[in-house]
Amino acid sequence: MDSVKTTSEAKSSTSPAVLSAPRKRNFPLFKMVKQSRGWQRAMLLTGMTICTLFVFTALAAPILAPYGYAQTGDSAGSFGTQQPPSARNWLGTTVSGFDVLSRIIWGTQTALMVIIVAVVISSVVGVLLGLVSGYIGGWLDRVLVVIADAVYAFPSLLLAIVMSIVISGGQSSLIGGVLAASLSITVVFIPQYFRVIRSEVVRVKHEPYVEAAKVVGASHARIMGKHILRNSIRTLPVIITLNASEAILTLAGLGFLGFGIEPTKAAELGYDLNRAVADVTSGIWWTALFPGAVIVLIVLGVTLVGESLNDLADPRLRGRAAAAVSGGSQPVEIVTEINDNPDEDL
Repeated sequence: MDSVKTTSEAKSSTSPAVLSAPRKRNFPLFKMVKQSRGWQRAMLLTGMTICTLFVFTALAAPILAPYGYAQTGDSAGSFGTQQPPSARNWLGTTVSGFDVLSRIIWGTQTALMVIIVAVVISSVVGVLLGLVSGYIGGWLDRVLVVIADAVYAFPSLLLAIVMSIVISGGQSSLIGGVLAASLSITVVFIPQYFRVIRSEVVRVKHEPYVEAAKVVGASHARIMGKHILRNSIRTLPVIITLNASEAILTLAGLGFLGFGIEPTKAAELGYDLNRAVADVTSGIWWTALFPGAVIVLIVLGVTLVGESLNDLADPRLRGRAAAAVSGGSQPVEIVTEINDNPDEDL
């Protein structure tokens, strides 16, 4: 009896810990890291680290940047143009006399603003259109599909340039430039969200629980919002991360081609690369190397996170990675045991 009581007391004493453990494991970040294996985990952690540094730099730009994005001098005088890295300007100065390090730090803030606005608008509009089109069907579905395919067929950068010219004339202030770049990128991204969500809605709307909701008299709005939408957005985080990296490249492309934000209104890495093209042929490497490296690093981090999420969202890829790391040696061990003991098999 005492042993039974002791066992029951031990179970009751450990029950809070047992109950609290799943809460930590169910946290999305911990869950993704735990599900990843081998190189997949390394990619995920590397991408998360780069993205965290990117977001932190953008949010803390007023504190981290030694100078303003359009500042050409300090109390000691003018910086000078195309000056090499020094104690005063750690990464040198541009052809316009701007501090390269400050332009990079402030440029991450502009990039983050464009990513947030573009992804939010495009995801909301694309998801709503895909939900309505897939659920209602009929002529509305056919019209929206044709429009989405037509927009998707255009080269993304060319379409962004056209939209940027229409919206802001190619040059604008910080708010106007961010909105112009975001809206031009949004037009490119909406068909991607629309096509993915529509295909999921077409599949989900024939599930038994949706039919049951119709039988009990649920409204169409409730069915779309509660039963269909919640089961159709599983791949949405993957698309968001991949589109974020594409938004950075599109913004840099617009700035490089001269359709971005005015340099005196905000810092933009693509514009700085455009101004540094002539410097490279003259042996002035720092004005192009550092902004270009930052763009590549940010895109790399966001892409690593997106590819890792894509692998974790697909059970086939997740199971293949887990088998390659932890279960790949088990079949070999079993075969070895059978071959080493042939008498027992007989």
